[in-house]
Amino acid sequence: MLNSSFSLSLLPRIKFGSGKIKQLPQMIQSYGQRVLLITGAQSFYQSHAWNNLIRQLGQQDIQWFHSIITGEPSPDAVDQTVQEFSKRGIQCVVAIGGGSALDYAKAISGLLPSGDSVMNYLEGVGAGKTYTGPALPFIAVPTTAGTGSEATKNSVLSHIGHSGYKKSFRDEQLIPQYAVIDPDLLQSCPKALIAANGMDALTQLIESYLSTKANPFTDALALSGIECIRDSLLLWYHSQPSSDSIMIKQAQANMAYAALISGITLAQVGLGSVHGLASPLGAFFPIPHGVACGTVLAVATGINIEAMQQREPDNIGLHRYAQVGRLLTKNETLNDTQAHEVLLSLLSDWSQQMALEPLSAYGVSEADIARLVDNISPSSMQTNPIILTQKEKEQLVRSRL
Repeated sequence: MLNSSFSLSLLPRIKFGSGKIKQLPQMIQSYGQRVLLITGAQSFYQSHAWNNLIRQLGQQDIQWFHSIITGEPSPDAVDQTVQEFSKRGIQCVVAIGGGSALDYAKAISGLLPSGDSVMNYLEGVGAGKTYTGPALPFIAVPTTAGTGSEATKNSVLSHIGHSGYKKSFRDEQLIPQYAVIDPDLLQSCPKALIAANGMDALTQLIESYLSTKANPFTDALALSGIECIRDSLLLWYHSQPSSDSIMIKQAQANMAYAALISGITLAQVGLGSVHGLASPLGAFFPIPHGVACGTVLAVATGINIEAMQQREPDNIGLHRYAQVGRLLTKNETLNDTQAHEVLLSLLSDWSQQMALEPLSAYGVSEADIARLVDNISPSSMQTNPIILTQKEKEQLVRSRL
């Protein structure tokens, strides 16, 4: 699993730290004077930070346009926004929000110059056209700590329903020019979002560390991110809303860092069975991506460990899961078997503490198992530490109904 030979894909220029959003107007101005701002409907848009940004843009004579995304971004929403703004002379696209806003803006930045439909490029369901660009400069400003979309080339778009899908429009030209990570923007996150996004980031870090493409570069990053989540996620989750204590601010900064790192590592080495299942779950049912990952993580970890113990006892993944267990519990004295046990217990306990509901709460039933398993993402399963059988994949769903 350890690759001594590896290559790295492009990364954005990263601006990390308290108050970094104040540098956003200067970044925008480096690309021109006409910017499309994309946000969610609440949070940042209804905050003092929005008013401050608009005032700064006005002071620098930057003309801004605004588009709001609610819910999961869809291909139709992307196409409508591209048509609305394709003739406005937009020179830069900025997304300020959660993963949905970032993915939505990423696709729009890639399509505004041409006015093309995203369905020409959407993997698996589109026309199969090769994307050649150009894309507009894109600046990603996350206001949640989870998806890592600020560091990837993927725009994940959804059509939710019985015949739905969750697919990517991806190209290196869609990678943000800048990722602006300002932990101050996390202060208004509600507990449910802290939980879902935090467990998404943890899942991405663990799956990157267990990936069959893992390498020394991504290992170092993934372990540092896991350590930050260990020390910060529950602390932040259990804090009082809008707490401004130094300890909570540090926890928010740690989670912002972990989310960023999770995006970097997944972009380099891929993910695993949790994200393989999260794709059809999010396509067929109204289940937030982070909840899908967080509620399944303990079960998937157990299935992977058991499969390797039974069929591949020499798989390095067993040692790596043990390393994660020792890191999360701060106990280096545990042998691998003990570390596996405490890891599974801890992941299950975290899901319960943060009230991550089972899949049945979102309408998933026994009758849906076959359809979900048939649509598990092949790309994620390719880098899972072991190839799972059909029965094991079914167990992955059934165990969290």
